Amino acid sequence: MEFTADNYKPADSKREEFRRYLEKSGVLDSLTKVLVALYEEPEKPSSAVDFLRQHIAGGPPDNSDIEALRLEISQLKERNKELEIELSILKGKTS
Repeated sequence: MEFTADNYKPADSKREEFRRYLEKSGVLDSLTKVLVALYEEPEKPSSAVDFLRQHIAGGPPDNSDIEALRLEISQLKERNKELEIELSILKGKTS
């Protein structure tokens, strides 16, 4: 059997489509940046996978960020209750 480019069209087409998807969604750019950061790291980490995970995910959130988000959630829940009461009152007026 002779190997030609025609034999690989479907796989190449799918591969190229997937590559465009990764590029369009920013995945290639993000991976390139984190791999460059790993390459430029003077002392290579013992686990390259952990390095990638930490840098892609941005690492664990700060406690202050978590507390600020919890406060925001609490405030939004309270505002939601107020709006539900207001909506209930307005519905009662139109009935």
